Amino acid sequence: MSRKVVVGMSGGVDSSVAAWLLKEQGYDVIGVTMQIWQDEDTLVQEAEGGCCGLSAVDDARRVAMDLGIPYYVMNFKNEFRTQVMDYFAAEYMAGRTPNPCIACNRYVKWESLLRRSLSIGADYIATGHYARIEQLPNGRYAIKKSVTAAKDQTYALYNLTQEQLSHTLMPVGNYHKDEIRDMAQKLGLPVASKPDSQEICFIPDHDYASFIEEYTGKTMEPGNFVDLDGNVLGRHKGISHYTVGQRKGLNLAMGYPVFVVAIRPETNEVVLGNGQDVFTDVVRCNKLNWMALEGVGEEEISVNAKIRYSHKGAPCKIRRIGEDMVECRFEEPVRAATPGQAVVFYQDDYVAGGGTIL
Repeated sequence: MSRKVVVGMSGGVDSSVAAWLLKEQGYDVIGVTMQIWQDEDTLVQEAEGGCCGLSAVDDARRVAMDLGIPYYVMNFKNEFRTQVMDYFAAEYMAGRTPNPCIACNRYVKWESLLRRSLSIGADYIATGHYARIEQLPNGRYAIKKSVTAAKDQTYALYNLTQEQLSHTLMPVGNYHKDEIRDMAQKLGLPVASKPDSQEICFIPDHDYASFIEEYTGKTMEPGNFVDLDGNVLGRHKGISHYTVGQRKGLNLAMGYPVFVVAIRPETNEVVLGNGQDVFTDVVRCNKLNWMALEGVGEEEISVNAKIRYSHKGAPCKIRRIGEDMVECRFEEPVRAATPGQAVVFYQDDYVAGGGTIL
């Protein structure tokens, strides 16, 4: 009896080919698109698409028909609103910079979809992520970097649990993007040349501050730009407009480049400094999730750490400094370690674990 797998189909080329690869490997494949868009204007969603917009349903349904697999749309609107949109708005209002894709992966794409898939008799869920999953000699499951560094998506998956990983397949991680497109082309899939979606799916215009005000019904009050000594330099538009490391859009004529160094929600201040002030060699994080490792103690462990999705990673030593807190000491200072973003630890090509930057 073949094992049953529910493939999360976004209507893009990666998840479409993932479904085909699993079918070729003998799995009993079911295609599912997760309905996460809220009740906004249908035309806006249609035009913007994103990874789970309305146009995704049309594309995924056509692909499923071409592959001869059953296809369903599952409604996860509530989960997406509470776990991703509420979190996103609350983090910005608290002066942090959230990563909604990481929250969506852990709590919606995995927790909710996996639970529902297991309840209908599936053995696994699968996605089109560029990453690989392996069970290590120590018995733990870990995510391994994909064969293509250019598309590697392991950073956004560091928060998955052991239980989730044991029920997940990621067949695309063994291929380069152009190989995936070639397969789709040869299969005649209608999404073979569809561009990748880049933006945050629920904020297609990138105007985070306007979204937050509209979503929460709260106006972000203007406040002071201050320097590191607390001297007032000017007025800011509201803390949700800024993130650590930002240089553009400050609208201050200082005569030299200034950058956001910190955000202080308790005093409604945005702290500015020079280029050097955004570098640090010590980063602390909490809300830890361990993958290849079971955790760390007070003895230092060497890892490579990424402090944002686009960061190449840098050598550092990590050690536990509290119940749910790790300190990372980098060999060389890193730029703009941003509170609310993830720091992800790697050993060789495996995700050792990670946490949220404080």
